[in-house]
Amino acid sequence: MGTEDAETVAPGTCPTANGMPMLGLGTWQNDDPEQCAESVRTALETGYRHIDTAQIYDNEEAVGDGIARADVDREDVFLATKIWASNLAPDDVLETARESIDRLGVDHVDLLYVHWPARAYEGEETLSAFSELYDEGLVENVGISNFLPEQVADAVDSCDAPILANQVELHPMLPQPELREACENAGVEVVAYSPIARGAVFDQPEIQAVAEKHDVSEAQVSLAWLREKGVTAIPKATGEEHIRDNWASLTLELDREDVERIDSIDETNREVDPDFAPWN
Repeated sequence: MGTEDAETVAPGTCPTANGMPMLGLGTWQNDDPEQCAESVRTALETGYRHIDTAQIYDNEEAVGDGIARADVDREDVFLATKIWASNLAPDDVLETARESIDRLGVDHVDLLYVHWPARAYEGEETLSAFSELYDEGLVENVGISNFLPEQVADAVDSCDAPILANQVELHPMLPQPELREACENAGVEVVAYSPIARGAVFDQPEIQAVAEKHDVSEAQVSLAWLREKGVTAIPKATGEEHIRDNWASLTLELDREDVERIDSIDETNREVDPDFAPWN
C-alpha cells in the first residue's frame, strides 16, 4: 500500500474516541511558519480533522493560518493546544489560554491540556482555572499530559470539568500498559505523542516484519497498532508524503498475530525524558 491509498480514506471516516478523531497531526518542532501552515492545510485537505499544538511549540499562529487556509470548515476541526508548565498558576492559565486562542485565530479550542504536571502546576488550583475556561465556553474539553497513573486519578477528582484525555509518549517500544489501564478506569482517553518513536520504529525488526507482510510502512504499522489498543495518535509530519502515508494507516487492519508480534517487542525506548518529568 502506498500513499495513494490515503485517497481511499474519506474525510470524516476516521474513528473517534468520545468525539476526538483518533488520528491527528502533531506539530512539535514544526516551527517554520510557512511550513507549519502548509502542513496543517495539507493534512486537513487530506482528511485529518485533529490538529495538535502547544504554547511551547511557538507555532500557534501558524497552525491557525493553516486552518484558515484549508478548504475545511473550522467547526469540523478538532483543535488542541497546551498550557506550558510555567503558565499553570490559575491567573496565568486564564491569561495565556486566551492569548493562545487569539494566536490561533479561533473563538475556542476543542481541547486544552495541562502540558506537564510540573513547575507551576498545583492540582486543584490549576485545574480550577481550566474548569473556568470550560464553563465560559472557551474550552470544549480539558486534557492532561504526561500524567502518571496516580496523577490521572487525582486530576479527575480535582477538576470540576470532565477530563477527556491524557497525552503521553506511547508507541510499541513504550506501550505503557499500566497507564492505559489507569486511564481506562478513570474514563480518560489516551493520546500518543511520538507514536512512531521519532522514527525508531523503522529499525525495529518485529515492526519491519509486519510492515513487509502488509506492504506498508513501519509508521503505518505503529499507528494501526495504537488504534488496536484504543489509543489516539498524533504523529508529527511536515511533508505531504508523510502526512498522506500516516493517514493511509487507517486502512490497515492488523490481525491477532500481528498485534501479538508487536506486543512481544522486548525493548524500552523513551524518547522524551526531561528532568522535570514526574517519573524522574
